[in-house]
Amino acid sequence: MTSREGAGMEKQQGKSRKVSLQQLLTLASLVVLLIFFMVYGSVAKGISIPSFLTNILESAYYIGFLAMGVTFAIITGGIDLSVGTIMMCGALIGGVAFNVWGWPMITALILCVAVATGFGLLNGIMVSRLKLVPFIATMGTMMISQGLGSIVSQTQTMRYPTMADPDGWFKEVFLRTQSGFPTGIFWLAGFFVIAWFLLNKTRFGKYTFAIGSNEEAARLSGIDTKKWLTLDYVVDGFFCGFAGIFYAATFTTVIPGTGNGLELQAIAGVVIGGTSLSGGVGSMTGTMIGVFIMAVLRSGLMAISVPQQWQTLLIGVIVILAVLIDIARQNRANKA
Repeated sequence: MTSREGAGMEKQQGKSRKVSLQQLLTLASLVVLLIFFMVYGSVAKGISIPSFLTNILESAYYIGFLAMGVTFAIITGGIDLSVGTIMMCGALIGGVAFNVWGWPMITALILCVAVATGFGLLNGIMVSRLKLVPFIATMGTMMISQGLGSIVSQTQTMRYPTMADPDGWFKEVFLRTQSGFPTGIFWLAGFFVIAWFLLNKTRFGKYTFAIGSNEEAARLSGIDTKKWLTLDYVVDGFFCGFAGIFYAATFTTVIPGTGNGLELQAIAGVVIGGTSLSGGVGSMTGTMIGVFIMAVLRSGLMAISVPQQWQTLLIGVIVILAVLIDIARQNRANKA
């Protein structure tokens, strides 16, 4: 082994230790927040703990899928501002297929995922082939997907089945059973395992980190960066499609022209979980911890009757702190 290879291995091991330490600290923060809101809410506000935990889970499902998808884009050093509107566009077109075109529910859900994956492919082509800055490319896609969803639905709200409807299995399969058992958690856990495996155990994940660390060096080493970067955004879109399904299962109605702002919640969860906005560093485990921190904060602050404007302010402060920590970590790494 050469001295350069040895130094590279030591650097990678140092990064792994730092990421693991940050994940432990983030996990500890999640546990502290959860215990605080459960104890304070039940004692001072009389909140039902099972109901509180259910609210946390249901607010984490669709944001969790968005966050898992956008993690791939951020690790490459990019960003995706369109995940929220892509999710809504897929859910709207799937709703049109079910309510207006008379498609079976399962086919409409497949269409929802296909539409979102198609937008992911569009993002990937613009970023990797046309060399558009990810911020600009995905901002354009955000507007296109928002407009397309409104056009196809003719600005009409789309309604998905409830448990009392003939296709009530939709809610039971993707959200919870009639007895209240949270079936959605199995979907979230299953796709988390898939995302974790893709990121950590496949060539795709290895190249994703390589592109984020130094795209030009990855290209010179023989990696087809255009292909793999495109695939990162395709995977991102695929997860947005499932986020649309879980959004529809959670809220039943999907309103045209919405979705803006949801991308910020997903990106905030990714950043809080330790994924670097400069690329090359991140983990799917950290992303899910960050998502649940956001879910606990939203549900907990709402449960203890904190006004909406203060909820937004506090979450914004936490996101800024997470970014500052990321910057400090990058500065230490550069000095080393």
